[in-house]
Amino acid sequence: MGTARNSTRYSWIALSNTTLGMLLATVNSSIVIISLPAIFRGIHLDPLQPGNVSYLLWILMGYMLVSAVLVVTLGRLGDLFGRVRMYNAGFAVFTVGTLVLALDPLHGSAGAIWLIAWRIFQGIGGAMLMANSAAILTDAFPADRRGMAMGVNQVAGIAGSFLGLVAGGLLSEVSWRLVFFASAPIGIIGTIWAYRSLVETARRATRIRIDWAGNLTFAVGLTALLAAITYGIQPYGGHVMGWTNPWVLTGIIGGIALLAAFCLIETRVPEPMFRLGLFRIRAFAAGNAAGLLAAIARGGMQFMLIIWLQGIWLPLHGYDFADTPLWAGIYLLPLTVGFLVAGPLSGHLSDRHGARAFASGGLLVSAAAFAGLLLIPTDFPYWLFALLIFVNGLGSGLFAAPNTTAIMNAVPADQRGVASGMRATFMNAGMVLSIGVFFSLMIAGLADRLPGTLSSGLTSHGVPASAADHVASLPPVGTLFAAFLGYNPIGSLLGQGGVLASLPPGDAAALTGRSYFPHLISGPFHHGLVIVFSLAIVMSLVAAVASLLRGKRFVHEEHAEDTARTASRVH
Repeated sequence: MGTARNSTRYSWIALSNTTLGMLLATVNSSIVIISLPAIFRGIHLDPLQPGNVSYLLWILMGYMLVSAVLVVTLGRLGDLFGRVRMYNAGFAVFTVGTLVLALDPLHGSAGAIWLIAWRIFQGIGGAMLMANSAAILTDAFPADRRGMAMGVNQVAGIAGSFLGLVAGGLLSEVSWRLVFFASAPIGIIGTIWAYRSLVETARRATRIRIDWAGNLTFAVGLTALLAAITYGIQPYGGHVMGWTNPWVLTGIIGGIALLAAFCLIETRVPEPMFRLGLFRIRAFAAGNAAGLLAAIARGGMQFMLIIWLQGIWLPLHGYDFADTPLWAGIYLLPLTVGFLVAGPLSGHLSDRHGARAFASGGLLVSAAAFAGLLLIPTDFPYWLFALLIFVNGLGSGLFAAPNTTAIMNAVPADQRGVASGMRATFMNAGMVLSIGVFFSLMIAGLADRLPGTLSSGLTSHGVPASAADHVASLPPVGTLFAAFLGYNPIGSLLGQGGVLASLPPGDAAALTGRSYFPHLISGPFHHGLVIVFSLAIVMSLVAAVASLLRGKRFVHEEHAEDTARTASRVH
């Protein structure tokens, strides 16, 4: 084992394989975002029907939710049973899930349920990869080279979530099944390669006792909390959102209570799933706090930019609604490029100079980019938009690798798996929370401005006032999802009852054309965007402060050696 750990060749094998695993796991977390219109057409299901919104959310969220819930448990199991063993199994589980997803034989709601169930299964494999990859790298690389390794790995991880948008757009143009099939050959190669080349380099526990109570309360509590937040954005009881829904309130309150019980349990069991004492390490606590806030801001931005491009900017610039998913992914490429430029460089430099300056500086750069996006018009010049998202990508790249390296350096070797899992939990939970938080704020902004705009806009094209008022009174979440999916919903909204057929041909053509719907929602959308990006700026600034509080460079092994030397001198 020692030979493997000290081998430069093995270090690069570990880096290349875990980077492939992270890339695959995170690409598949976002690839369906752009592909959803093609997927729903493929299974013959209208995602904008009120009863189908839940299917849309769960196809989108199931993978991320199960990843957020399971990574800590799977990281701890890696500490106990072997990180490589868990990681290798994750590759296999992920690949099986990918193949079965692509072979969905059903249509309608049954087809959607098939996709949801197997996305959750695939998410278990993704969680096994994410939970153990950083720990394997920390074992394989010495402290003075971990920043570079984490930089490459984290660039792959976070860039994967952006690359998934482009891949989803390209593949769904050919077939929605390719969205899943394309990952299968890579998954098979990665699985075989991992089983043949990776070896256990960490010492495993000789006595294994699983903390069942801790695992159960954490999993159920976090699932209830994140699922309730997801359902909170759906209409309920005449309200535009579901925050008064008893099930949502039960999920939030019950989830928080179970997580509080989890914290109590972890202080009392002999071998806890997660040692809460790790939060006494300032670098670990501050890094995770900054990571959670940055993930919420980054996830919210990703969804808002997709809505902005697919629902407004691209149709206004002559793109058919059916083509907007592909072009939205392409036009977001500067965001990925910025991340790819900054990530490895900041990881390498943080090995010498510590994480604080790079991580905090990156968050400030991201906040400045959010401010720029907030100030530009809805129908922006593309060069300015591309520059701002490139700068945002630079900020994310500056932050991600140094922050991860600082977190992993700060913990004892036998806690690296669970520490990696906790870091991934904060990142994945942040992505799920971003949907609840940012969509809620956007819906609130739309509810304030959209009804009046919609009513007056429809009546100006000859729609009877009663029909216009009915459409305007519908919950704005449908309009938001229409923009998110690149749909023009006006035709289906007015087609009911034959309203559209009764209008003069010129008015009917204008209402269902490329530009009417984007023009209609651009004003209310920008009002919501100001609210959303203002919160993203605040979160980035608070995360920068948390990052500054991490202190100077701290490596647990070096700290332990210094303590031992001091003790030997005293005695």
